[in-house]
Amino acid sequence: MAQSIAPQQPRQPAPHKTQRLGKVSLLLAYALLFAWAILSLFPMYWMLATSLKEGQNVMRLPPELWPSAPSLQNYHALFRRGDVLRWLFNSAFMSLAVTGGHVLFGAMAGYAFAKKLFPGRDLLFWLLLASIMVPGWTTIIPLYMLVASLDWLNTYQGLIVPSLASAGAMFLMKQSMSTLPSELLDAACIDGASEPGIFWRIVLPLSKPGLAVLSIFTFVSVWNDFTWPLFITSQSTMRTFQVGLTLLYQTEYNHDADYGLLMAGASSAAIPGVSRFVFLQRYFLQGVTLGALKG
Repeated sequence: MAQSIAPQQPRQPAPHKTQRLGKVSLLLAYALLFAWAILSLFPMYWMLATSLKEGQNVMRLPPELWPSAPSLQNYHALFRRGDVLRWLFNSAFMSLAVTGGHVLFGAMAGYAFAKKLFPGRDLLFWLLLASIMVPGWTTIIPLYMLVASLDWLNTYQGLIVPSLASAGAMFLMKQSMSTLPSELLDAACIDGASEPGIFWRIVLPLSKPGLAVLSIFTFVSVWNDFTWPLFITSQSTMRTFQVGLTLLYQTEYNHDADYGLLMAGASSAAIPGVSRFVFLQRYFLQGVTLGALKG
């Protein structure tokens, strides 16, 4: 009788070979990420290096990756000019005020849409989403006419009030607060907590990652805003940093640009947004993944 032949099992790779392939793949992934990080950060590095160069060293060929004699001369020259410090104050005040408004009103509206039941809630939410799709350029002229009729040109009210709330902030906080356990809020209500108490003592502390993401995005967006401050400010003392630097360079350096001074201004403008991200990085990383996993 013929003996049955057992089916041949596929050969399994040796454990040490599998581990070696895994390590190689991991090293390759880290190398690619490191190269991508270098490419992404190089423009910022070049901006900073150029701001520390003096005179003809900026245009030297071949270019210096790092100045042989770093100097803060460009920064001294920048802050000695006109109303630069006032422009910095205007930008900081406007950015902090608008960021606070977005966080406050976005959190209040997000809490209402996420955890409260009231007539027309879904309809209002869809109208809110629809308003996000309206381009901002279509509203800037009516908004300018409204601000002008209120005599708010060249004022802090005109810079801040039209941007205190946004549909995007409300949508972001609604999505963030939807992940909070409703049982916790119900338990607080049963224990006698008031509605403001639940919002300030429970909802807001649990929403720190979403609030951090919103504050970073809002602050950087408002700090870099150019169009609206340009529209409503004609006095030098009311200009923001971005508008003031642009007009300064256009008037004084139109024919022979001082790139060292330009990069000093750009570096100064980048510091607040970068530092805000660094200090809130932990909450930012939590916020961008919030809601990715449910269950």
